[in-house]
Amino acid sequence: MTPEGEPGVSDFGISSGELPGRRAAGRAADRAADRAADSDSDSDSAGAGSDDPRFALATEVRRIISAMVGLPLEDDELEAATGVISALADRLEGAAGAGRRPRAQPDPVGAAQDFFPTSPVIGYANPLAPPVVVEAVNGELHGTALFDYQYEGPPTCVHGGVIAMVFDEMLGAANILSGNPGMTGTLTIRYRKPTPLLTPLRLEAKFVRREGRKIYTTGTIHHGDVLTAEAEGIFIELVPTEFMKIVSENSDSPEAIEQVRADARRLGLTGT
Repeated sequence: MTPEGEPGVSDFGISSGELPGRRAAGRAADRAADRAADSDSDSDSAGAGSDDPRFALATEVRRIISAMVGLPLEDDELEAATGVISALADRLEGAAGAGRRPRAQPDPVGAAQDFFPTSPVIGYANPLAPPVVVEAVNGELHGTALFDYQYEGPPTCVHGGVIAMVFDEMLGAANILSGNPGMTGTLTIRYRKPTPLLTPLRLEAKFVRREGRKIYTTGTIHHGDVLTAEAEGIFIELVPTEFMKIVSENSDSPEAIEQVRADARRLGLTGT
């Protein structure tokens, strides 16, 4: 047992160096380790949240997810890992306080990567995110990504629904960058060619124009010089009073509602 009284990896007959993501040989495991190191390096330039301990934890969870989905593991390895991870989940849930951890809201004057640290697309603190690494370039949002096994749709290709989610996030963040935040109204995607898995990709998104409350934005995904997908989005300007109404209808937590209201005031929104 560990000093805290919780099961540790050694209690399940596995040393820390033999966890499935590390024991498995081959290029996939090596790539996962390389990506973890790259993610740690990227986090150093991610802004104020770069010392967030969730970033490192999310990196390791991504390795586990990639190994579980894509590596040829035996059932006994998976069963042993399940015991380790179940014990860890119990420990984290037991250590947590009441309610939800405060969610950071995007600030147009901050680094683009810091807009949504828990985003399922660009969030370093979210193990569901690849993550897509983004930066502001001449008023546009540019990004790079490598999608691992957990994002596979057709064999060797990124799932089309994942591509749609990435575009929704990229275009929305580009709007924030331009000072025109809004909620998605319509998102039109053209899949030009299959987007390859396990391959470096280049992503771009830019605000185009606005007409009243409508905000028009475009985006692309490239594999080298090949355009694999493009998107056009129409977003609707956030009306603070209407947005707070949505938040109130979706949550019965006064603390969560007040947090959103305080963030809206911080960002200079009125009517909240």
